[in-house]
Amino acid sequence: MMTLDDFLKLARAGRPLASAETLEFMDRMSDEARRITCRLNASYHTPDEVRELLEQLFGKPVDASVRLFPPFYTDFGKNISVGRNVFINACCHFQDHGGVTLGDGCMIGHNVVFATLNHELDPARRAEMTPAPIVLGRNVWVGSNATILQGVTIGDGAVVAAGAVVTRDVPAATVVGGVPARPIRRIG
Repeated sequence: MMTLDDFLKLARAGRPLASAETLEFMDRMSDEARRITCRLNASYHTPDEVRELLEQLFGKPVDASVRLFPPFYTDFGKNISVGRNVFINACCHFQDHGGVTLGDGCMIGHNVVFATLNHELDPARRAEMTPAPIVLGRNVWVGSNATILQGVTIGDGAVVAAGAVVTRDVPAATVVGGVPARPIRRIG
């Protein structure tokens, strides 16, 4: 039976997630994540209660400086790492099988989507999913309704404009926007 460590090693290797054992594990983890997020999203919670639920969801400690406004959605939960002084606004979706890392001081706007899985283009293999991590450096600001796709790294101090779809790495201290996101200007 697959363990979390087995799955995380597979995801870090960027191998397709296609075996029956892997898919069964993903289903079990998704069920657990949905149970926790349903509790998180069903009623009001104090900031400490939100943090406790996030710790259950992530399977690791969450710094007391982290703030999240529910509702929050994830279909895995155990491959999310959040630094200190991070703010996540309402209605965000973290598809974190490939890993989502938010550095210290990140601000995530409403309805932001982090998508770490992609399907094969070949119709015969389309059900296969390949993971790749999303990594945000320190003090990154992601505007509302932005989508960050698998394998993207966003450098320290960068800004992703509202509604952008980020398909490539973003250099530090750069503003990007559009679909697909392109550099708009440097900061500083």
